[in-house]
Amino acid sequence: MNADELEQLRKDVAYLKDRQAIVDLVARHARGHDRHDVDLLTSAYHEDGVDEHGYAINPGPKYAEWSNMVHAAGSDQHLHNITTHLCEIDGDVAHCESYVMVSLLDRGGKTARIINGRYIDRVERRDGEWRIALRRSTVDTLIAGDASILHNPRFTEQGYTMGTRDKSDVSYQRPLSLDNLVTRW
Repeated sequence: MNADELEQLRKDVAYLKDRQAIVDLVARHARGHDRHDVDLLTSAYHEDGVDEHGYAINPGPKYAEWSNMVHAAGSDQHLHNITTHLCEIDGDVAHCESYVMVSLLDRGGKTARIINGRYIDRVERRDGEWRIALRRSTVDTLIAGDASILHNPRFTEQGYTMGTRDKSDVSYQRPLSLDNLVTRW
């Protein structure tokens, strides 16, 4: 391998490491949302970061408090699914577009909503760490429907694990074991 090829390999590896760190950041943000993990969600933003959800504009360090309140008031459960993720990295700044599908089980568990939208982010690497400097959220579609099947015996008798909005959620269990208690439908 000559010097030019080695330099290109170094650049490619650095790009891939940055790209993966940004994807992990977006995933960490989604997990923080769904588990109502204030520390995890807050860690996704720079101290001077900003989040815009419609007219609600929150400083990054205060976003988790607002978000948890909104989600708890309007739903019993929710799940943020990040799908398509595009990212343009230019040095220590990246512009990203992440498609998100948020499923919300409404209060009482009889209806649900699915919100499809995108997170448009400017993320910045500071002190070696990628975090959100600015997030703007879109809503592109919103669907509401019947969720009563979650309470149907044909479903509940299967005993699926139910996610929880705290650190008792199965995803925090270390080591993961069948002996650990979980919440079930």
